[in-house]
Amino acid sequence: MTATFGRVLSAMITPFDSDGKLDLDAAQALASWLVDTQGHEGLVLAGTTGESATLTHDEQGQLFQAVRSAVSVPIVAGTGSNDTAAAIDLTERAVATGVDGLLVVTPYYNRPSQAALIDHFKAIAAAGSDLPTLIYDHPGRTGRKIENDTLLTLAHEVDNVVGLKDAAGDPGATAQLMLDAPSGFEVYSGDDALTLPLLAVGAVGAIGVATHWTGPEHLRMIEALEVGDLAAARALNNLMLPSFAFAAQQADAPNPVPTKAMMRVIGHAVGHGRSPMHHEPAGLEAAATALLERSGLDIESQIAG
Repeated sequence: MTATFGRVLSAMITPFDSDGKLDLDAAQALASWLVDTQGHEGLVLAGTTGESATLTHDEQGQLFQAVRSAVSVPIVAGTGSNDTAAAIDLTERAVATGVDGLLVVTPYYNRPSQAALIDHFKAIAAAGSDLPTLIYDHPGRTGRKIENDTLLTLAHEVDNVVGLKDAAGDPGATAQLMLDAPSGFEVYSGDDALTLPLLAVGAVGAIGVATHWTGPEHLRMIEALEVGDLAAARALNNLMLPSFAFAAQQADAPNPVPTKAMMRVIGHAVGHGRSPMHHEPAGLEAAATALLERSGLDIESQIAG
């Protein structure tokens, strides 16, 4: 399988200091650890898990530049917005920092038509200076599904729209998309719990959340599938299921609150979420510790050096 940005990437959390300010040193340290210890072949910055909605464009540009200087793997910059002009501005800033690709989420809340989505994504891709661009479909967050016909129009008509981060929750529809898409169009799982099914129908990798601490297991699962060992892939997926559930907690601990707790337990000074993601239920770090202790994961790889 080809994978422009690598097979295992995290939608990296964004570290803040005790005053809630962007902590670029911690971001560089976390990025380096994900690559060197967790085997990440790429990183996504300022996505939903990276609390992009609370970052200014200046902060996002600083984050892209800092992490770009810290690691050599492909960096994919989240530059989406529900305002086309704002997304174009952020895309142009990202290009200037030397990132390798773009992740552009569906415009959220205002729920534009499919025709308007095509115009929106085309405008951002044009601003991307030919950088390979992934469309990010997450209707549970955005309130608007990107229909397959819309994705196919973009894939066939826009040269630098090269793939999809899929969090739509319908592997059957995604299988049909890949059948109809042009050669080389790549799908990445954007839902930890559906990564194995999506890989089975042709996805090239995962842009995950629990991947922050299950990177080695993800690589082994993908490699097992690549050689046709479905039993091994299924066993590894089963091993990671508790981590998927922990990362995806809702209600009192929505993403990325659990992952920030896990990273603090492992030893990374990533801080807490920015308001309105600042609330954290009691006992979350203890739950993270217990998960690591009983998980069966390669615990030695989890300890931050």
